[in-house]
Amino acid sequence: MNPKSYWIGINLVKGIGAVRLRGLLDFFGDAQTAWEATPEDLRLAGLSPAIVKRFIHTRENVDLQKIWDNIAEKNIRVMNWEDADYPARLREIAQPPPILYLKGEILEEDAWAVAIVGSRRVTAYGRQVTEEIATFLAQKGIVIVSGLARGVDGIAHQAALKAGGRTLAVLGSGVNRIYPPEHRNLAASLSKSGAVLSDYAPDTPPEGSNFPKRNRIISGLSIATIVIEAGRTSGALITANFALEQGREVFALPGNIYATQSKGPNKLIQNGAHPLLEPRDILEVLDLTRITQHKSAQQTLPTDATELQVLGSLSHEPSHVDEIRANTGLAVEKVSSTLVMMELKGMVRHVGNMNYVSVRETQAEYEA
Repeated sequence: MNPKSYWIGINLVKGIGAVRLRGLLDFFGDAQTAWEATPEDLRLAGLSPAIVKRFIHTRENVDLQKIWDNIAEKNIRVMNWEDADYPARLREIAQPPPILYLKGEILEEDAWAVAIVGSRRVTAYGRQVTEEIATFLAQKGIVIVSGLARGVDGIAHQAALKAGGRTLAVLGSGVNRIYPPEHRNLAASLSKSGAVLSDYAPDTPPEGSNFPKRNRIISGLSIATIVIEAGRTSGALITANFALEQGREVFALPGNIYATQSKGPNKLIQNGAHPLLEPRDILEVLDLTRITQHKSAQQTLPTDATELQVLGSLSHEPSHVDEIRANTGLAVEKVSSTLVMMELKGMVRHVGNMNYVSVRETQAEYEA
């Protein structure tokens, strides 16, 4: 049995999300032990009697091997917190999804991503700006993230692909249940130049309640979120609010004060979002005017004594942030910020639960 199948099983239990799953992993050590635990041990791990009852019912009524075989037959990859290539930006948010299902692949360069979202009923003005923004960013090496919906989402994905860039689509359904159906060919192209991903299990239908929840992943994957056109209660504004909660930047396209589709962006600007007046505004606010140099930093050696000190405390065996702090004598905030930059440079890798490993032996080269 593949170890990830136990993650899938636990994830199927209603009432167990990121927080409770983390608690189970901390208590039992791994997902398989948690999945096979007795009701008494599950209660000791902090689950309520009602959730324990649902847990046992799920365990008795699902065939994990059959589920895993079904996923494999559909050529769907399962990614969890323990995977080294779990999206770095998404890992930073509160309660990141424990499991992601995807078609395509996640690359290190996907850390440089911007979300573009907006109305399904996009105007000619919104279409023109979406195409220009997505094309400009893709040509600068920035990955475009959106939700594959009609309107702004689809236009952003298509423009990124046409510009030769990468793009990620986050679904409110299983990755084998493309919605809307007319975007199936677009999804297939995406999986070759990016990824189609979801935290919903394969075969999950595109129910309306799924879409607001998936928006936290769109913003979580991204450095910033751009809202093109949106009504006051649209899903695009939900994405923008998630971005703000996650400490990410928000841009909004100013529009006619009388137009329904501009009320959302105009309100965001009134509340402090960056007005999007031209594409270069995004690069300047995010300090990405030299994106090529940022990316080439992945090939560099330690640039200061702090990076050298942190690197010296790491090996190919995982080390927890607290252990690194103790070994270096640095403040935990300094250790954390240094590790983030070193991961972007490709010098270290986060392997889950705040544990890091050295990617390659660079210390000797630096000292030489």
